[in-house]
Amino acid sequence: MEFTEKEEGLVKESWEVLKKDLPLYSLRFFTQILEIAPAAKNMFSFLRDSEEIPQNNPKLKAHALKVFKMTCEAAIQLKEKGEVIVSETTLQYLGSVHLRNGVIDPHFEVVKEALLRTVKEGLGEKWSDEMGNAWTRAYDHLASAIKAEMK
Repeated sequence: MEFTEKEEGLVKESWEVLKKDLPLYSLRFFTQILEIAPAAKNMFSFLRDSEEIPQNNPKLKAHALKVFKMTCEAAIQLKEKGEVIVSETTLQYLGSVHLRNGVIDPHFEVVKEALLRTVKEGLGEKWSDEMGNAWTRAYDHLASAIKAEMK
């Protein structure tokens, strides 16, 4: 099923809202991951063996920004090209890092749930099930590309 112009618009619209306070939402995103799956802390090199409060970790902020941005870009590419296009080098890197860290399918689901919760929180009254479905489809396509590279 094709990613529609409306879905692309919903992701872009919500991305514009989130970008206005990206440091806050990036941290909320990772907080959500750790609330859903506390053991996930050890999967991130920048959090592993650290007692530092995640909110004070600049590497966490940078990583969360990349995930948000890649998901939004995935949505735009789905509409324009019908597939997610990530540079081969980036995709190989993502695949190798995820494989090395022992990422498995359920981990992708945790990240998706955290992403959706964060977008919903950031949008407040502007959130809709339709918007959630658009972000889900964009994320799922990006996750599929990374999983394919992990194999």
